[in-house]
Amino acid sequence: MSTSAPTLSSFASGLTTETAFDVLAVARKLMAGGKDVIALQIGDSPFPTTASAIKAAHAAIDAGLTRYCPSAGLPEFRETIARTVKSEFNIPATADNVVVGPGAKVFETYFCEAFLEPGDAVLVFQPAFPTFEPNILRRGAKPVYVPLKQENQFRPDVAAIERFVKTEPRARALFLNFPHNPTGGVATPEDLKAIANIVRGTNIAVFSDEPYCHMVWGGKHSSILAEPGMLDQCVGSYTFSKSYSMSGWRCGYMIAAPSIAQIVSKMINTSLSCVPPIVQMAGKAALEHDAAERDDVMKKFHAKVELLVNELRKVPDVTVLMPEGTFYVFPQVAPICQRLGITSHGLAMYLLEGADDKRGVACLGGECFGAAGQGFLRFSCAEPDDRLVQAVAFFADAITRTDRVKAYLDANPKYRAK
Repeated sequence: MSTSAPTLSSFASGLTTETAFDVLAVARKLMAGGKDVIALQIGDSPFPTTASAIKAAHAAIDAGLTRYCPSAGLPEFRETIARTVKSEFNIPATADNVVVGPGAKVFETYFCEAFLEPGDAVLVFQPAFPTFEPNILRRGAKPVYVPLKQENQFRPDVAAIERFVKTEPRARALFLNFPHNPTGGVATPEDLKAIANIVRGTNIAVFSDEPYCHMVWGGKHSSILAEPGMLDQCVGSYTFSKSYSMSGWRCGYMIAAPSIAQIVSKMINTSLSCVPPIVQMAGKAALEHDAAERDDVMKKFHAKVELLVNELRKVPDVTVLMPEGTFYVFPQVAPICQRLGITSHGLAMYLLEGADDKRGVACLGGECFGAAGQGFLRFSCAEPDDRLVQAVAFFADAITRTDRVKAYLDANPKYRAK
């Protein structure tokens, strides 16, 4: 009898993942072994889920809302979402523009399934959220990467979008993510207006990933979906994970033209049926009642970001901008990497695994977000303030321990800088 297994597809064999979860697994294993790890690798909130969301979920269970519901989402939740994005972001949405999903990430997949054919070209700004690429490749499409630059505050290169639209023969889609993970950059209203003017009326579909819409530190969030006519060409993706500290609830939604919303509803119907009504009622209550609690938590996040940046600016050979949004800090550490002969993700893993036997700091190397991220580290701010200060002090000391760096590279030569 044959013992061979069915052959995996080429896509499955080459599938990449979000590295933050991989590092999280390493960190938790080390913590289980007794190591003190300051966990700054993953974008999770350290704050509790907002109060009304928890109360509404209990009430939904007590009311027996434990069965299937419409694949697009509960009508009353969709109506609440539409009112919210209209009042907060000036997006002219109705319930027909809304589809509820398990977080924001799934809408990357559905967007690509809705618009992309094999061979199509998709412009992606890099550093890029790691799941953009596998979702594009799943459809046989081609990512076209354009760098975001620290000297331009990590804002989008509008001229590069215009070149892409005019010169790429199979130009089909554009991925935006602002406020930006991992850099903390924000597209200005002028940037978004210029991008809308370029793509309006073309065959270009825009995926606008906006999970950090309440983490804009210098004003209010702007969405390209609010630009005239853009609701017909865009899919906006949102989540409750950051704003309402609901990452484990898996609650999110998309905003798009009704025709696209209907298509995505079919995709949800044929893949995951629906988002649990209990979760949706929690999200509805959060939108209706928890804005003040949310905004208070956002102020706490902003203070953490400022603290971390100010501490990192004390470390020699580190260049770091004050992020315009998100709760990530993205320092440039290329001189340190060059001096130690280590890649930036190797430096991140050294801080976690090799710098000290009893303590470690978990963060991510910039190349986890693509080639344009090389020479950077990404720190989240999801730890108490004193731990943030301790993490930077540990980092500053660890990069002076050249004997430990050498030993780590000898044991892990894949992290040697080329």
